[in-house]
Amino acid sequence: MVTEELHRLYSQLFGSSATDITELPSSGSNRRYFRLSGSPHVVGVSGTSQEENKAFLYMASHFGQKGIPVPKVYGWSEDFLYYIQEDLGDLLLFDAIEKGRKSCVFDENERSLLHKTISLLPTIQFKGAEGLDFNQCYPQPSFNERSILWDLNYFKYCFLKATGMEFQEDRLEDDFRKMCEVLLRDKTHTFMYRDFQSRNVMIRDNAPWFIDFQGGRKGPVYYDIASFLWQAKANYPEGLRNELLNVYMDSLSQYTTVDRDDFTGQLRHFVLFRTLQVLGAYGFRGYFEKKPHFIQSVPFAIDNLRQLLREDYPEYPYLYRVLRELVGLKQFSDDIKKRTLEVKVMSFAYKKGIPNDPSGNGGGFVFDCRAINNPGKYERYNHFTGLDEPVIHFLEEDGEITEFLNHIYTIVDSSVRRYIDRGFSNLMVCFGCTGGQHRSVYSAQRLAEHLNQKFGIKIDLVHREQNIEQQFDSSL
Repeated sequence: MVTEELHRLYSQLFGSSATDITELPSSGSNRRYFRLSGSPHVVGVSGTSQEENKAFLYMASHFGQKGIPVPKVYGWSEDFLYYIQEDLGDLLLFDAIEKGRKSCVFDENERSLLHKTISLLPTIQFKGAEGLDFNQCYPQPSFNERSILWDLNYFKYCFLKATGMEFQEDRLEDDFRKMCEVLLRDKTHTFMYRDFQSRNVMIRDNAPWFIDFQGGRKGPVYYDIASFLWQAKANYPEGLRNELLNVYMDSLSQYTTVDRDDFTGQLRHFVLFRTLQVLGAYGFRGYFEKKPHFIQSVPFAIDNLRQLLREDYPEYPYLYRVLRELVGLKQFSDDIKKRTLEVKVMSFAYKKGIPNDPSGNGGGFVFDCRAINNPGKYERYNHFTGLDEPVIHFLEEDGEITEFLNHIYTIVDSSVRRYIDRGFSNLMVCFGCTGGQHRSVYSAQRLAEHLNQKFGIKIDLVHREQNIEQQFDSSL
């Protein structure tokens, strides 16, 4: 039936029959897409919601007139259940950056595509809103309290309750109301794409084209940047995410004044909200509709949430507590433990040999502390280690070891970030000195404390020659 209707519509529009029709892979929506071969090659769409289809048709025409790269619509059926649009090819941005997503190392071309895409977002938001009749939007003309609560309750009923967690609904609802107030405190007349992410961007001639914007409405700019940069499976490293955020704000400044500190402060609330909305969608599509793609995406969204919760959200104390419990549930923590970085930091004496790496990875960093002024030359320090105040004072007095460690922090921090981004589980860092008592002990202790405080990761600290072991637990 669907293919017959699309064949009929094709003939009406182009005066000839399509030579072939092939269904394309389905997305998360209920729309179905078909490639119709012939003269011309086009894409036919079957959508079950007339109102949603009308919203897309209206927006596609409006955006096209504004010069925004969206597919041209050639025509539609009288009942608005079928329409035919321009064929943009098969390459999604999501697939174009696949190597970067899997390795967390994005090459020059991948970064260029991301830059092009994110720099066009303010154009969609501002120029797209010019003259747009928001009453044509579906299902809501604007981002408002009702739509926010819909998404938050979607998360509550389709995801949170599905985990079996117990919580107090009245207290959770109170925090939902507070979140509504925070998200709505900036009044804007911009277009909110709502599902702006790499699966909804096509790449043609090395340039981005935008699809699936029919759920858009009037709303704040923060939502779309949160959707794009914190897309669960995009796997953008923190450095690249910050880079793209700056590209976006540079482009945004062409349309409005941007206070970058205020912007990022408000953005974090939208990132949290968007993450909850995504989990709600994954819960419904995965747990209830049993679609494997969405079930497989849950750990990535939970990992996003876990990273967000490293900072407090004092505006929503009960919600924050519930979410901390959620990311700690066994069904989520078991998977993440396999990908959580654990750093082993060790002090040792060179005369007793460099320690082996027990993880089997065969390496890591080994730093030689013997160039640092040695307290061991003085008898009064013989009964102390690098953990004791007299030795600490000796080492820090001239600042030599502080400068030494600052260089090491830069090197090791960089590797820790990359290991976390790439899902590696083990890193070893060793400090050696003559006797493994003063300089190496001090350095290993300081690095362990630094890494745990900065990254919240688990640290196993071993002062080998002193028979001292200490563990710093992960706060992730």
